[in-house]
Amino acid sequence: MSDDLNAVARERVGKGAARATRREGKVPAVIYGDNKSPLTIALPLKETTLAASNAGFMARVININVDGKKHSVIAKDVQRDPVKDRLVHIDFLRVGKGGTLTIQVPVRFINEEESPGIKRGGVLNIVRHDVECIVPADSVPEFLTGDLTGLEVGDGLHISAVNLPEGVVPTITDRDFTIATIAAPAGLKSDDNADGGEEGGEEAAETESSEEE
Repeated sequence: MSDDLNAVARERVGKGAARATRREGKVPAVIYGDNKSPLTIALPLKETTLAASNAGFMARVININVDGKKHSVIAKDVQRDPVKDRLVHIDFLRVGKGGTLTIQVPVRFINEEESPGIKRGGVLNIVRHDVECIVPADSVPEFLTGDLTGLEVGDGLHISAVNLPEGVVPTITDRDFTIATIAAPAGLKSDDNADGGEEGGEEAAETESSEEE
């Protein structure tokens, strides 16, 4: 999946030029990489803010049209005003055909209704919302899918159980790391503790009785 944004080239660079661009209601940005010279651009604030608010924005290929020329890129750094949460600057990396990228790919979980553990009141505990992967530059996955079918309370979903798209490889290769677990509900934990306490109390009472005898 890709998005299209229109932009204009910026001739001036630097903090002063960036502030001027923002005063005009645009977002300053730069496109770099793929052994080409950096290209400074200005993006429309409204359309860019909408695109950046979508889940997986930094894991999707974006087509930016600059003065009639299309650039396929992926967002590498998004800066926002800490007070107003307004876009301040975006760095884009060119996507070269045949190359690879190292990015964080979001994980989406499916089939919660097919998890016996969740049906019993278990809670989905997401360990990793994103997984860092090496991906084909011209075929960036929008997300990875974690299937919860059959998972009981206490079970974990590991990266080996995720069906990775062709050419996608996690950067962590030395272990079968956990993506999510099915945790016991708080009520079940409390009941278990209460049962343990009662058993402990009975054992203590029996011990005291035998000592008195």
